[in-house]
Amino acid sequence: MRLFSDYHLHPQAHRLQPYSQQLLQPWADHARRIGLRDIALTDHDRYHPGVDFGEIERLREANPDLKIRAGIELDNDPVHSAAGRRWIEQNWDQLDFVLGSVHFLQGDWAFDHAGEEAEFARRDINQVYADYYERIRAMAKSGLVDCMAHLDLVKIFGFRPTSNFNDVLDGILSEIRGANIAMELSTAGWRKPVGELYPSDEIIRRAMAKKIPFTTASDGHSHVQQGENFDRLADKMSELGVREVNIFERHQRTAIML
Repeated sequence: MRLFSDYHLHPQAHRLQPYSQQLLQPWADHARRIGLRDIALTDHDRYHPGVDFGEIERLREANPDLKIRAGIELDNDPVHSAAGRRWIEQNWDQLDFVLGSVHFLQGDWAFDHAGEEAEFARRDINQVYADYYERIRAMAKSGLVDCMAHLDLVKIFGFRPTSNFNDVLDGILSEIRGANIAMELSTAGWRKPVGELYPSDEIIRRAMAKKIPFTTASDGHSHVQQGENFDRLADKMSELGVREVNIFERHQRTAIML
């Protein structure tokens, strides 16, 4: 099994960098070098002023052998994401793909930032998970996303709840299926302290039982992170029985057999 698509990439990384061919072409070059044929540029919505659809089109023209999708990652950033939502609504027809994610909890706590382990240790971990999954549920029901990103990102530092969240997760997966949206399999978790795929094997199995479609993703914040650990991901998908991956064009999903 060889994976060919990476649908979670951040050319701007974590600062506003207006799209240009100088910024974008290395992503196309590296994708080609490692055998990717279909990639989605999905910068965080707070950096939407840097997204230039004209530059994306020029990148496509310069790289006709690649499918390059215009995307965005819609967050729940309490400061910026209201504007991000408006931008997505205004540019829906120019976008191919919208990821939905949760990075902020209990107010303005950016829980997945480096060094937040101590904050996790100070908080009630069951409340943290309950808050996280409620926000995931809201994002899945927003009507503005094509796919949910790193569904169990809350495990990033290895903190686990003592309460049983199986029923909560089952309800969220049912809502994702009901909304007819996809869920990504993200190798990013393997480079984080938790050292696990996002999401867990158990969540993947439950999603498969509900026939939720999957995308493949690295959450790369540098072009050299594209397709990171995709051989390992291919092995995991084969082990779990995932036999197809989904691609998007103008929000229309197509399943491709692997």
